[in-house]
Amino acid sequence: MYYRCIVDVANSNVDKLFDYSSDQDIEIGTRVLLPFGNRTIQGFVLDKKDSTDVDKTKIKSIIRTCDPYPIILPDLMKLMHFMVEYYHLRYIDVIKLIVPNVIRSDKVKSQISVECTLNDDNIVQEYLKHVRKNATNVFRTISYLQQNGKENIVNLNKMFSSSTIKKLIGDQIIITTSSIKNRLVHQPAQENKIQLNDTQKQIVDTICNSASKTYLLHGVTGSGKTEVYMNIIKQKLADGKGAIMLVPEISLTPQVVKNFTAKFGQNIAVLHSGLSLGEKYDEWKRIFNGEARVVIGARSAIFAPVHNLGCIIIDEEHDSSYFSESNPRYHTHKVAEYRAKTCDCPLILGSATPSVESYHNAMTGQYALLEMPVRINNLPMPTIEIVDMCKAFRNGNTSIFSQEFLGELQNTIEHNEQCIVFINRRGFASFLMCRQCGYIPKCTECDVSLVYHKRDNELKCHYCGKRFHNINVCPVCGSHEIKLGGVGTERVVQELKEHFPNVPIYRMDNDTTRTKNAHGKILEEFGSHHPSILVGTQMIAKGHDFPDVTLVGILDADLSLFFNDFRATEKTYQLVTQVSGRAGRSKKSGKVILQTFFPKNYVYRFVANYDYKGFFQKEDNLRMVTNFPPYSNMIRILITSEDDDKAKLVSHNFFMKLKELRQNRPKDFYFLEGMKSPITKIQNKHRYQIVLRVVDNFEIIDKIYNIEKEVRDSKVSVFIELNAQNLS
Repeated sequence: MYYRCIVDVANSNVDKLFDYSSDQDIEIGTRVLLPFGNRTIQGFVLDKKDSTDVDKTKIKSIIRTCDPYPIILPDLMKLMHFMVEYYHLRYIDVIKLIVPNVIRSDKVKSQISVECTLNDDNIVQEYLKHVRKNATNVFRTISYLQQNGKENIVNLNKMFSSSTIKKLIGDQIIITTSSIKNRLVHQPAQENKIQLNDTQKQIVDTICNSASKTYLLHGVTGSGKTEVYMNIIKQKLADGKGAIMLVPEISLTPQVVKNFTAKFGQNIAVLHSGLSLGEKYDEWKRIFNGEARVVIGARSAIFAPVHNLGCIIIDEEHDSSYFSESNPRYHTHKVAEYRAKTCDCPLILGSATPSVESYHNAMTGQYALLEMPVRINNLPMPTIEIVDMCKAFRNGNTSIFSQEFLGELQNTIEHNEQCIVFINRRGFASFLMCRQCGYIPKCTECDVSLVYHKRDNELKCHYCGKRFHNINVCPVCGSHEIKLGGVGTERVVQELKEHFPNVPIYRMDNDTTRTKNAHGKILEEFGSHHPSILVGTQMIAKGHDFPDVTLVGILDADLSLFFNDFRATEKTYQLVTQVSGRAGRSKKSGKVILQTFFPKNYVYRFVANYDYKGFFQKEDNLRMVTNFPPYSNMIRILITSEDDDKAKLVSHNFFMKLKELRQNRPKDFYFLEGMKSPITKIQNKHRYQIVLRVVDNFEIIDKIYNIEKEVRDSKVSVFIELNAQNLS
């Protein structure tokens, strides 16, 4: 039998199937050890056949299988072929998503727990008759086990001597039992049994009893979408199937895991970047072995090896984190749609603020629309008060806080309640500037200004992570007049402490959540203190449910409104609506203070009235007139290199070939332009980009990928992003 294998080498030159032979019957998807050139490397069987066109004298034999079973499930094998074809990815890059490095490397092993118990009492008593009276550790060990029944061998070795334990095991006085110990233990939680309302029941029944398709679940914040998800999964588990639930932020995982553990116990597994290698290994194995049938995780969990998949849920489906912006680039929605179709199971996209593209698909019948227009128990949505900061400044208020916000916050604290303060910028100041000459410190590796972090008294680059000493004197003109510009979370916390010195204030951003389990600890501490204030970036904006949060303050709401991005108003609407939804989620009413310098911008009118449909109609009309997605495919071609001239040349060649393609097929193109990337350099790599909008046609996209192969340069990286979310 001949087997077509891909080798585990990340190189485009070997990204093809090689024929090998074996007398064994090896299943497709099995990991194997292969002779390759003068090396022995790992590979994967992707196909098998009875004959080959290759000269049989040149065909080598598979050395052995690495596992006694296929490690790539059949539906994931189909998904791999789809992604290779659709996104023009290398086979091995997709396999790395499906079989993570912690599994492929074989460096991490299962953690074995050894429990010790005593042999039959008669055997023990007879043994003790022949033990020397000065063998103190033997008597103490046996006495301990007689009293406690059993103990882990690690603890016994610590309490007594390892040589004593080893001798007692050798003499068969201690009997050992080995089992696999999971490094990540999901703490048991008490289930808060909730009766579904009529709307929730209807949605669960519709999804579970109808034909498998893609559903868009549009439910306002606090409408009970999570309960719907859990009840759908409960029915799928009863049918003997598994489920995948995706969340956009690791910060959402602790609360979701707590709710799901209360409902499903140890039947859940978690996959995200915050786990240790050992924890990732154990969780992946538990899923693969069928011990855990419900997977909760971030984007990459869509590739979890769930057998007999019954449903896929993407919560907060509008979030841009579902687009992979590093190699390999893919859109989780597209991958999930294909996997759901392959497994004949429903895909549920849930959000209070769906993306314009998803809602458009629902309006045109590509998705089935399900709506939850009111909160649980008909609780009112929080009132949103829009504060004009230009007017406040004219009245002499130079603070970052409006008088309206400080007044409401004082009232919240007096009522022993909680407040969330949102500003989507971390650090103390987003830049420093010399008042005399205008000098702004920039990163030496990236074309961005450095952010001042007061706690560390450092300037940091938020793109490459490089750190620099703070400056008090301008290096250009020698002036001491250094101005701080742009407010970040660190400064907000400092100023709030000056106003409310006795109130616990917590900060949640990328700087405070770098350590393991930091998200959960911050949220737990915030939730247990009344009154208290939580200051954070967009990681606090969605999914969190704190019943005593009655006030939300949104500082600098305009931050995302004027980005050089056609989705700027959409992202602003989503972000502001999501963070507003953290208030008033229980019987206590909620209020939102939204500070803006542009109160008349139309997006705030829709936000204040929670009018998603009105916002969608306006935005969809704009997109239709201008041929932006969903009425076209937005493609960004990003060209990067440490050699600026080479990057520029590849960009020019690519652009000229695209221009020629547009001349031949003018009806397929709406827009084509080449330029320097808005951020011209990151990590010492010069960046150029070509942005185009084309018809939704696989043929034209395929031709663009083929052009990339023609203009390739080994010193230049080219990334083609379909419907790119970030154009900077």
